[in-house]
Amino acid sequence: MAATTIVQTSTPTHSVNVRRIGMEDLKIALRRGFADYRAKRGEMVFLGLIYPIVGLIACAITFERIDMLPLAFPLLAGVTLMGPPMASGFYELARRRERGEDAGWKHALDVLKTPPFRSIAILTLFVAALFGLWLLCAWGVYSATLGAEPPADALEFWSRLFTTPQGWTMIVVGNLIGLGFAVVALAVSAISFPMLVDRRAGPLTAAETSLKAVTTNPVTFGTWGLIVAGLLVLGSIPLFIGLAVVLPVLGYATWHLYRRVVEA
Repeated sequence: MAATTIVQTSTPTHSVNVRRIGMEDLKIALRRGFADYRAKRGEMVFLGLIYPIVGLIACAITFERIDMLPLAFPLLAGVTLMGPPMASGFYELARRRERGEDAGWKHALDVLKTPPFRSIAILTLFVAALFGLWLLCAWGVYSATLGAEPPADALEFWSRLFTTPQGWTMIVVGNLIGLGFAVVALAVSAISFPMLVDRRAGPLTAAETSLKAVTTNPVTFGTWGLIVAGLLVLGSIPLFIGLAVVLPVLGYATWHLYRRVVEA
């Protein structure tokens, strides 16, 4: 493992040591995440089906109403911001499997009964607020570009989106803003949620540790963000069915990445 430097952050009860990691650590985390998935494949697919269902509901809501269509992509892309808190159950299963304890799918709900759940809930509310702000910004970009003359139907919307300067402005500016939100979400939640499942800590301490891990390893976590985004895109084709596999694997892999970067 490429661990040469340890950066220490302090909490009232203990110190959190953050390691420097490299690309090999990402490979190890993904390999172990897939191994965990294979060990409980049937149960993980069952839990993972929640995510395709959420994606299909989001599509149904936005495509059914023309006035909601501009939010289709921001809504689906922004759902990834909620991935780390939604994967807390997988972190718990990975923790139990690591300790040699029973890791049946019912134990994914154990996080709801533990003392750290309050901290998890608070941090989840922050990420949800970030998601809501992203949707507001996306709507603002649409209003400033294509919103002056609302399209009559979906065909006209897609045509104007890809064939007009205003449409391309919406695409470019919207994606740049979305990238900014993704970077903030990655910095705050990449490590914080598995840390809260693993140990007693406040939401601010967990977020601080996650930020320290990302800033200490910017290239590694930037690559991790691209890997996550790429796998989510692949898992979304077709009809989000692949997410039933991709998201459990990523959930487990995130736990192992946390183990690589945060000293036990």
